[in-house]
Amino acid sequence: MKLTPEQIAQFDRDGYLFFPGHFTPEETRRMTDEVPRLYEVRAPWNVREKGRDAVRTNFAAHLVSPVFARLARHPRMLAPVEQLFGERLYMHQFKINGKMAFEGDVWQWHQDYGTWLNDDHMPTERAMNVAIFLDEVDETNGPLMFIPGSHKKGVLQAGHDLSTTSYPLWTLENEQVAALVERAGGRHGGIVIPKGPAGSMLMFHSCLVHASSSNLSPWNRVSVYLSLCAVSNHIRRFKRPEYIAHREFTPLEHLADDCLLSAPPVDTPWAAGMPASALETSSEDLDFSTLATADR
Repeated sequence: MKLTPEQIAQFDRDGYLFFPGHFTPEETRRMTDEVPRLYEVRAPWNVREKGRDAVRTNFAAHLVSPVFARLARHPRMLAPVEQLFGERLYMHQFKINGKMAFEGDVWQWHQDYGTWLNDDHMPTERAMNVAIFLDEVDETNGPLMFIPGSHKKGVLQAGHDLSTTSYPLWTLENEQVAALVERAGGRHGGIVIPKGPAGSMLMFHSCLVHASSSNLSPWNRVSVYLSLCAVSNHIRRFKRPEYIAHREFTPLEHLADDCLLSAPPVDTPWAAGMPASALETSSEDLDFSTLATADR
């Protein structure tokens, strides 16, 4: 998959690209069928909604599930990001966000790179979010909301919200969000909601301001979120556990385009359980001066 010049210009202007129906119903079903098995596990990598049993986000499924290990290496996802960065990628973060019917809580207005900068000391915003819908998304089931063009403002001042939900975020003040929305067009395009069928894919800039409301509908909105980082831009601090911010900087190798259906063998190093080392953290920046660079 290769982006057209028009798509590249659109991404530069708006900060996101949307590909409805990017994965076939059968490919999407292979992924959807894996989710209940992952969500039922009582483990640190399953963060549940505040005061509820519903899973808010599942981390590191690509290290546990062969299906998601294949998705992590899918060329329909890797190729366009590599094209934009001009560099190979590693997986900084892999999440399956639940936003379950009647129980999915809000995700406050934020930039993902703000968290990666503050918590992980990622040097620059050369990282991309890719979201894949496992359910149909419409305006009723807590969809993502973007402020188009907000990535052009760079890293914005944010506060560390430790109380609103079960997962801490570096979030923006209401006044900041209102100003960004007005700048982007106010009620006439200042907030956009990409909607589409299961299997649709979103690519969005790590500085794009986004949020989602709670899901009060009777329909789930489960999505996979892959945060792909340029290898040269790897994180410098391991303040967060490895299941949240990964420490393997080896470039991801492309599988065949039909990999979700043909099911080639893949490595799933945490299938038998998360290693104890994955919980070790450090507040100090690490010395990566000897990190091998031959494969970059």
